[in-house]
Amino acid sequence: MRDNEFDVLVVGSGIAGLSFALAVAAEGWRVGILTKKNRADSNTNYAQGGIACVTSEEDEFDSHVRDSLEAGDGLCDEEVVRAIVREGPRRIRELIEFGLRFSQGEDGEFDLGREGGHSRRRILHVKDMTGKAIEEALLAQVSRSPNIVVLEHTFAIDIITRGKLEGRPKGESPEDDRVVGLYALDVHANRVRTFSARAVMIAAGGIGKVYLYTSNPDIATGDGIAMAYRAGVPVMNMEFIQFHPTTLYGSDEKRFLISEAVRGEGAVLRNMDGEAFMARYHPQGELAPRDTVARAIDAEMKKSGSPHVWLDITHHSGEFLKQRFPVIYETCLESGIDIARDRIPVVPAAHYNCGGVETSLDAETLLPGLYACGEAACTGLHGANRLASNSLLEALVLARRGARAVVSYLENLPRAPDPLPDWIDYGGHNEDERVVISHNWDELRRTMWDYVGIVRSTRRLERARTRIRNLAQEVHDYYWNFSVDPSLLELRNLIVVAELIVECALRRNESRGLHYTIDYPEKALFPEPSRLRRMPEKKLS
Repeated sequence: MRDNEFDVLVVGSGIAGLSFALAVAAEGWRVGILTKKNRADSNTNYAQGGIACVTSEEDEFDSHVRDSLEAGDGLCDEEVVRAIVREGPRRIRELIEFGLRFSQGEDGEFDLGREGGHSRRRILHVKDMTGKAIEEALLAQVSRSPNIVVLEHTFAIDIITRGKLEGRPKGESPEDDRVVGLYALDVHANRVRTFSARAVMIAAGGIGKVYLYTSNPDIATGDGIAMAYRAGVPVMNMEFIQFHPTTLYGSDEKRFLISEAVRGEGAVLRNMDGEAFMARYHPQGELAPRDTVARAIDAEMKKSGSPHVWLDITHHSGEFLKQRFPVIYETCLESGIDIARDRIPVVPAAHYNCGGVETSLDAETLLPGLYACGEAACTGLHGANRLASNSLLEALVLARRGARAVVSYLENLPRAPDPLPDWIDYGGHNEDERVVISHNWDELRRTMWDYVGIVRSTRRLERARTRIRNLAQEVHDYYWNFSVDPSLLELRNLIVVAELIVECALRRNESRGLHYTIDYPEKALFPEPSRLRRMPEKKLS
């Protein structure tokens, strides 16, 4: 094969994409991993808490399932929840075989943590750097695989299908349509490359940068979800955006995550008067589901007019905190906060998307050859609100199930690649117009934060829709008249994600889980998932 021809392409290099790539490559298929930055840049790398997983008889599967269903607030698919929880231990054993060492107690048993919504301790962790440890273990395995090529600084733009190649009418979805490749920007060479592949796995799902304040890294611009939607694949439940209750308050837009595991070790939320307030909002107090805690903090801040609340874990010794939360301890210390003596100023920030590309339990989408897993996918596990630390579990399970599905799919396809046209660059560079990108990027994120946040209303959502549509038209015109670069591609994808979030939110005339609107404060009797689908455009580039 040539260097742009693969059996399978993976978009994203987090836990989902790497796990999937390893499983497919182990079956002898040539896999390319596209990542728009360095291979270690991913949301996985920022995951502090851990992986929720049944590890003993004491923590029965039914208990984990029950906690997940309760957090999901009536919108989980129970069959999916049971399958993922049941398969979790096998995937954990694979990580351990890869060399990952979860934190253990003095007795040699796993040091299990507890987080919001969990009825007992079941969180496997590597201190407070679980995601980083998993990423390193998986990347070490990837580097040893002769069947995997990692293409860094390669920004996937759009999926290529047979339907697009043949110029089929818009809205036509023939049975023989399928994925044949994608276009991607080689950032360093500043040129768009054409890649052929018989299957594509979307594993680039983080969307946090659509909001002004987020715990996510700068790469989280919803690239995978936007690509799938433009290819005509259904997207669902995008209104359910999880705002992490506790990120470190600061003067800039960056928000460092203070893991929920801190509250799992007894940290108390206090308002500006020093009052512990969570008991007034939920019987589980600080360990209530994240949506409840985030809204409680939002309410307390609005009542007092303060820019943050306090998180107090000073009842623990400095020695314990340095051992259990080394990264959090050092990061806070750099900001002048000794968490063994000082309360931590915290605020909510956009953290996780519970919706995404609609998939089966085997990561399949409606478009043959296109798969999705990790935060990009919506399987039915999370429902209206993700149970803490279920995301890494889902990524591992769906990656392995998706790998089996892809291998089966490939065995029934011809090996000869479809001839693919080169990318056509319709425009040149105009530095005078670059202000459009920076201005629209800022306006979009502020609009989402102000109008589509923790508490919503129909009027605010409609205002957001109007503003986003205007931005979408400007960026569409810019996209077709100038050469692409990473900032333009990211903004284009963020606008798609913003439109999906707003449209799904306007369709949900109730308050449920992470979606709370003052116009419909009660739950509907018969809730349904929200689905959106756009017919793919005929233009190829």
